[in-house]
Amino acid sequence: MSINRHSVTLYGKPECCLCDEAMAVLRKVDAVVAFDLEKIDISNNPAQLAEFGDKIPVVFVDGIQVFKYRVNENRLLRLLSA
Repeated sequence: MSINRHSVTLYGKPECCLCDEAMAVLRKVDAVVAFDLEKIDISNNPAQLAEFGDKIPVVFVDGIQVFKYRVNENRLLRLLSA
């Protein structure tokens, strides 16, 4: 039997304190409910900069945007446990 892991993507930039906080929450939750994590640096991508700009960090779960600016640990746990 194969277990499908959720995919979580964080869009952010270096030297972004909110991005660092979001990553800390993601790592904490990953220790409870494992998922595939991808961190994308938008600073060198004009299209992503235009889309997200100063609205970072932005977090997607399985391709759906679920958080902007801050990650709610309890909500993320519920999403990944569903």
